[in-house]
Amino acid sequence: MSNALFEVPGPVNEPVLDYAPGSTERESLKAALKDMAADRIEIPCVIDGKEVTTGNTFEVVMPHEHGHVLATVHEAGAKELAAAADAAIKARRDWERLEWSDRAAVFLKAAELLAGPWRDRLNASTMLGQSKTVYQAEIDAAAEMIDFFRFNAAYYEQILAEQPLSPTGVWNRMEYRPLEGFVLAITPFNFTSIAGNLPSAPALVGNVSVWKPAHTQMLSAWYQMQLFQEAGLPAGVINMVCAPGPLTSEVLVTRRDMAGIHFTGSTGTFQKIYRNVGEHIADYRGYPRLVGETGGKNFIFAHASADPEALWTALVRGAFEYQGQKCSAASRAYIPASLWRVLKQRLADEIKTIGMGDPRDFSNFMNAVIDRPSFDKISGYLDHAKAASGVDVLVGGNALGDTGWFIEPTVLVAQDPAYKSMVEEIFGPVLTVHVYEDRKLDEALEACDTASPYALTGAIFAKDRDVIARMDRRLMHTAGNFYINDKPTGAVVGQQPFGGARASGTNDKAGSMLNLNRWISPRTIKETFDPPVNYRYPFMKES
Repeated sequence: MSNALFEVPGPVNEPVLDYAPGSTERESLKAALKDMAADRIEIPCVIDGKEVTTGNTFEVVMPHEHGHVLATVHEAGAKELAAAADAAIKARRDWERLEWSDRAAVFLKAAELLAGPWRDRLNASTMLGQSKTVYQAEIDAAAEMIDFFRFNAAYYEQILAEQPLSPTGVWNRMEYRPLEGFVLAITPFNFTSIAGNLPSAPALVGNVSVWKPAHTQMLSAWYQMQLFQEAGLPAGVINMVCAPGPLTSEVLVTRRDMAGIHFTGSTGTFQKIYRNVGEHIADYRGYPRLVGETGGKNFIFAHASADPEALWTALVRGAFEYQGQKCSAASRAYIPASLWRVLKQRLADEIKTIGMGDPRDFSNFMNAVIDRPSFDKISGYLDHAKAASGVDVLVGGNALGDTGWFIEPTVLVAQDPAYKSMVEEIFGPVLTVHVYEDRKLDEALEACDTASPYALTGAIFAKDRDVIARMDRRLMHTAGNFYINDKPTGAVVGQQPFGGARASGTNDKAGSMLNLNRWISPRTIKETFDPPVNYRYPFMKES
């Protein structure tokens, strides 16, 4: 054990490569995409550092070319889920006793590997398996995941340095312990970085994790698991098991040693998990920590003074980057009538120029939605809009599923601010605009605040500072990440910690000290150097 007080390297955000024509990184990634697309791999569970096959398999396909199989995945059953939890518990004591700097070093090394030789693997697997453009993959699977590893280590160091006051004769100390048990990390398909952060952030501070990735993210999840192992993560600290959600809850959520759940996914699923925990609350060793980032119905709200050029750009990027499948994607907009007259045609014309297709064609701005269920769900909203009164399709509206799960970038215009697609989460490239009368700003703000149960991200556009302040105050509780004159997407670790409230989650801000604190159980230690030797106090004397 070292007696030095170590400091982790000061974190800086990983530069985002631009993959311009002729660049080294472009040619290297193109080659990786070609090789990966040509190679069908087998993905096992990883339990206690060992590869475990079950024989119960499913296929991972390219969403943009759904006849092309990328991998065969072995799905975990009840036996494997239980084994993963057992392996985590077995690894817990040695891992929590390891020096904090040694644990941090694992993830700092993972960041360096990802910034270098592993970058193409994670980017290519994200592009092919999750249908992301090169830029969307780069800011996610490379830059953001690297940032999570580096910034979390620095935040952890800051937490450890926070110590209580000690008056004369007493030394007060604060110890930051991990939780007693394992953390269940349930991760989504849409962000490779989130999938990497949810099991690793608790592990950094001394916990052990059972990681259940989404079925449709398994290609990049496999490379992430290999990255953790290459960085020196001991066996059993993070165990990867892909399994059905209901079975996972049945086997793992009810275990006595389940200490916490780190979740990103749908609001309905998290509510079911929360209810399940509540029903078993007397059975746990301690009260489980529940951290969830769930649904969203993210908005852009414009005032008549807004810059039209900035606004249409934010609408296009905010709504249609990654096919509207970002947790933060703009899905509803409130535009004043005076500005809509200026904006309407320009917005439609720009959207018609959007290229949609295979992510290996770098000229495309959009690709396919993740799978058939998503395609069918989004198509249902489009069909409803076409048949509904008071709703117009400004642009798009078609679903093309013959070779890939493609949904055209679509803008609906709804007279009713409470129309179905203005309040329900769609998770696809569908933006619904409500045009309000300029003089009815307050009524439109009220609708924005109350029409939908979510509160994840939101943006306002205006030039008038009084109006900006007024809108900001009125919409205070509508979004955990709030943007002024910018799109509601693109949060950066260390700059805009991410998370929302209401039906959007517990708002524990991934990529910040707030999140790490959720995986820590502090212990206060008081040491008295000259303890009293008589129980009597001075006030007890007669004179």
